[in-house]
Amino acid sequence: MITRRHCLALSAAALAAPLIARAAHATQPEPFVLPEHLQRQTIRVRRGFEPGEIVIVTGQHFLYLMLERRRALRFGVGVGQEGLNFRGEAVVGRKAVWPSWKPTPEMIARNARYARWADGMPGGPGNPLGARALYLYQNGRDTAYRIHGTNEPASIGHSVSNGCIRMLNEHVIELYERVALGSKVTVY
Repeated sequence: MITRRHCLALSAAALAAPLIARAAHATQPEPFVLPEHLQRQTIRVRRGFEPGEIVIVTGQHFLYLMLERRRALRFGVGVGQEGLNFRGEAVVGRKAVWPSWKPTPEMIARNARYARWADGMPGGPGNPLGARALYLYQNGRDTAYRIHGTNEPASIGHSVSNGCIRMLNEHVIELYERVALGSKVTVY
């Protein structure tokens, strides 16, 4: 026998069900989809580049990995804020899997929230360097600039970093596998 009390309880449950379903759905983040123009593409390039060479055009938010026969892989990247970008030539002097991160004193001065990591942050999914990092060196010295993954995929295509080149983790993993130590990197 269904009583008035049961009906009220059923009505309250029926009303709450869509709210609970919406709340559960709202807690699940939408998967990030990189805009089409920033997705990985194989393109033709002019002569003069060596296979394995990396060219980054910060104003266009693209990184090019040169392949054979005048082809390149083009990846969308996030780059440094105005005035913080590395420019010039370097080489890949070190590579790391799930690298640790330590903000520079300049980064801490610009953003006090980095101070909590002054002694470093271990590698892992929450680390801003993401899944892989390629360390840029000049004349045998670390420049403190990196090509690395990111835990903020929506930053790809924007000028928001402290100067490093950010890539989607899946893209930087591919780059890491294809690039040798000593590979030339040119940043325009």
